[in-house]
Formats: sequence, structure tokens, C-alpha cells
Amino acid sequence: MARLQPDAVLFVGDLSDGDLRLTRRIASLPYPLAVILGNHDLGRDRSGGILRQQLALLGESHCGWTQRGWSQPAIGLVGGRPGSAGGGFHLSHAVQAVYGPITLEQSADRIVAAAAAVPADQPLIVMAHCGPSGLGSEADSPCGRDWKPPAVDWGDQDLALALDRMGRQRPPDLVVFGHMHHQLKRSNALRRTLLRDRRGTAFLNAACVPRSGRDASGRELLHFSWAEFRGASLTHLSHRWYSPDAQLMHEEELPRQEAMAC
Repeated sequence: MARLQPDAVLFVGDLSDGDLRLTRRIASLPYPLAVILGNHDLGRDRSGGILRQQLALLGESHCGWTQRGWSQPAIGLVGGRPGSAGGGFHLSHAVQAVYGPITLEQSADRIVAAAAAVPADQPLIVMAHCGPSGLGSEADSPCGRDWKPPAVDWGDQDLALALDRMGRQRPPDLVVFGHMHHQLKRSNALRRTLLRDRRGTAFLNAACVPRSGRDASGRELLHFSWAEFRGASLTHLSHRWYSPDAQLMHEEELPRQEAMAC
């Protein structure tokens, strides 16, 4: 990662099945860092104990339901609901133990309030573990359920509500999330992972699993999702596959004019 020289690094959850060793390594990275924890990061601990340990290790780097940003780079980040497993709205026992009984409306309100704190001259990025509902109900939709029929929209309803409210004042420049793996469970097809809506918000599903592999020639490849801004404008969004020595081997880019009806 050092050879790529990123200005900031974002993690959208499911770091491990509650194993704190990887969390410690992530927390020690020498970059501006933002993390949203996913459902697998809770381990099998319904009491919230592992979640509390994860949050303690990450400190201010964890942006669940809060705003985080830096002057260098000048970026404003807003976190969605931590620990999401998709499928509408549901709080696990662990999340309730740590955060209390929060309703769908309250969750959306927290996201919207955090976004209001982002300066107007900074890019507004929303990070979530699972993406919002409303991006399609097919198996290959960004948040489509692909592991059993029928295919349905498996996105987070509270995030969708928050994005709709935000869009009336200032639509986010980028919404980045994971959870829903690119490779579909019941076929060899791939999920749609890069798109833009009518308001100009770009959506990126970063859940390429596994993140390392080999191409047809046997060369090792490492996956990163990549975003570039000029001022407050998103100028580039892509999936990139690098060699271990940081050579860009393949790139899948969001077309600048592509838009979806949502």
C-alpha cells in the first residue's frame, strides 16, 4: 500500500470474524483512516464485548453514525449504521448492547445530522457496511440478494432514507459500501458495483472477495477500489488490480455519463 501513496484509506467492514489482530494492524496504518464495522466484526458475541473492543482499538477512526474528516486531504466522511447485515433494518444484539435500541428513523436522523457537519467546499463521502435499498432488486444489483430465490433488494432502508433527505440539500458525492460480494452465489456472473444516480451521486460496492488472486497468466493481483477528487468534485472512480510491486494491471472505471433511474 505504501507504494500506491493513497491520501486516505477507507475500510467498509467485515475485517474479520471478530479477530482483533487485523483490527490492530489496520488501526496502526500511517494514513488518514476511516472504518465502518460490519456484521462479521461482531464475532459471535451477542453481549457486545467484541464490538466494544473493536471500537476501542479504532478510536476516532471508526465513523459509525458520525462525521469524520481531515484538512489534508480535505474530505468529509459520514458513517452509516455499524454492524449492518443488510435486509432492510435490523439491529443485532451486540449493536443494541453498545448503542441502545435505535429505530430506523433515529438511525437515518443520525446520518443526516453527521452529513450537515461536512463543510460545503469538501467532498461528501458516505461510508456504510451494506449499501442503501433502492439500487435494484435483481440478483446482480449492487445490494441484490443472490444466495437464494427470489432475488430481492437487500439494501439498508435507514441509509436510503438518510440519502433521500440529504439529497434535498446536498447529495453526497460518493457512497461506498461492501457486504454484498461481487461474485454471485448462484452463477458465474458478477454484481453491478459502479453506478451513478440522477442526482449525480456515485455508488461503489467495494466487496471484491477475495482481494488477492491470480490472473490467467498466473500473476498475483491485489484489488483496491479507487476514488479521486479535484476540489469537491469526484473525477475518477474505479476498481483496480495491482501487482505486488504496485503496477496497475487492470482497471474497471465508472463511465462519467452513466446514470441509473433511482
